[in-house]
Amino acid sequence: MSPLRVADEPGRAVVQLRQWLDATSPAQLLIETSGSTGSPKRVLLSRDAVLASVEASARRLGASGRWLLALPPSYVAGVQVVVRSLVAGHEPVVVQGLGFETALRTQGHDDGPLFTSLVPTQLHRLLEDEAETEALARLHTVLLGGGPIDPDLRRRAESAGIRVVATYGASETAGGCVYDGVPLDGVAIALGSDGRIRLGGPTIFDGYDGDPGLTAEVLVDGWYLTSDAGRLDDDGRLQVLGRLDDVVVSGGVNVPLPAVARRLREHPEVELAELVGVTDPEWGQRVVAFVVGEGLESRAARTSTTEVLRDWVAGVHPRSWAPRQVVVLPELPLLPNGKVDRRRLEELA
Repeated sequence: MSPLRVADEPGRAVVQLRQWLDATSPAQLLIETSGSTGSPKRVLLSRDAVLASVEASARRLGASGRWLLALPPSYVAGVQVVVRSLVAGHEPVVVQGLGFETALRTQGHDDGPLFTSLVPTQLHRLLEDEAETEALARLHTVLLGGGPIDPDLRRRAESAGIRVVATYGASETAGGCVYDGVPLDGVAIALGSDGRIRLGGPTIFDGYDGDPGLTAEVLVDGWYLTSDAGRLDDDGRLQVLGRLDDVVVSGGVNVPLPAVARRLREHPEVELAELVGVTDPEWGQRVVAFVVGEGLESRAARTSTTEVLRDWVAGVHPRSWAPRQVVVLPELPLLPNGKVDRRRLEELA
């Protein structure tokens, strides 16, 4: 029997996943990756892998209960929100347009702890609204994953009384399998000689649908070879340094884009920042920064935003790392799952 492909419509997805949990076949889910940095892949996840993730997550959080769905249910994070809620015996609450305050007020659920899963861009937007911030503070835990997390964003959330747990994982690991740098029970972490993060354990996927070659490249001896580089702290916590391919060679200099993006987000006028490398006849690859922030557009009328932010980066990093071009946007383009659409940014450069 063909694997189950979960619908984009939340109501239909909940019905599908409830039936999938209650039946013996199909035994697999088919999850398409976001394709944020390339072509989407078709990930096959077994029921056992999904349930292993659900059970390990509940143990780590110390509780289970009803989940609020604010992510597309056809992506792995959304699937996990629905399944966690169903396994706990609760219908998930569908949040319309990041309206957590409305969802909590109209649903009136007081039967136990509440949870949700967000990506950083969603949390950033919710913290701009006092009512939504207060609503999030009523939840037991907010899982935050799907991309780099700005430490200041987490500090703002926690100072507002929101319990945030940073997750790391992928569709290939049935979602987040490392919480705040510590692997869930049963999950193993190893680093390759190049720092490449390898993940193992019961949550690992079965392979890519229709692509045995790619499966063999990344699924080796039970380990999933991610595309990310990392390091382990002295206490054994995983620090994700960024994608292995997030180093741009510009003018003969290796520029680590995640490090530059983190520095830009520390600027008092920058709320969001993403970097890409684009082909350039002079530099080979040109580092382009896309930034969002109040006051940046008016600043551009007074002085060069590019030069101001280049100086800011050069305050702590080599000036050769500073972006050659800065583009101010009212908001970053997003994929349906809330991640930044990096391919669209390349088109805008």
